[in-house]
Order: sequence, then structure tokens, then C-alpha cells
Amino acid sequence: MAIANQESGPKPAKEWELLCGVNELKSGEATRLEIGDLKLSASKINESVYVVSDMCTHANYSLSDGPLHPENLTIECWKHGAQFCLSTGAALTLPATRALDTFPTKVHGENVYIHLPKKEKQ
Repeated sequence: MAIANQESGPKPAKEWELLCGVNELKSGEATRLEIGDLKLSASKINESVYVVSDMCTHANYSLSDGPLHPENLTIECWKHGAQFCLSTGAALTLPATRALDTFPTKVHGENVYIHLPKKEKQ
């Protein structure tokens, strides 16, 4: 789910939205970010950036407040200990049973872009 290469040339196409500056993310830590009403947890591990929904699917606690485990690409809910895979969003341990949403990322220059699902026309 993460693309972390430094690209040159034109800016990413319009479906990619600016998330943050790459220097705003500390390596090995989760950072809480928002785009509109969307609450996100962004993590930089080595040269890759992973973005998942920030709320635990078990009890709606912020995952950015819990520990990140870079060695196995997981994030843990601080409240009940549920762990999730950063690359797939899969719930790996109870009490969580539902996966997190994941979002593809791209680093372009000094910025991190996120690919958001297209909004449905109503």
C-alpha cells in the first residue's frame, strides 16, 4: 500500500491529495492527521509511508495514540491491545475483528500524497 520513492517531474495527478510534508512524519511513530472529516494515522517506516484510518474498529479509540511496531508493520490500539497490519489494514488480534481502511501513498519531493476513494455522486 505504500509507494515511497522520490519522484521527479510533474506533480501527481488530481486524484492524489496532499496529506502532509514528509518531514512532519517521525520515523517509527504514528501521526494523527485529518483531511476533511477523515481521521487518519500516518506512519513512516524506513522509506515507506503507510496511512490507515485512525479509529480502532473495536471501540473507536485513536490508533495514533498507541504503539507502532515497525519491525512487523503493525499498529496497536492503546486501550484494548488490538493490532492491525499497516499495509493491509487486517485486524490481527482480538478484540478487533474488522479491518482498517488503508490508503495508497506517494512521496513527491518533500510532500506525502494520499489517494482517496472517489466520492459517489448523489
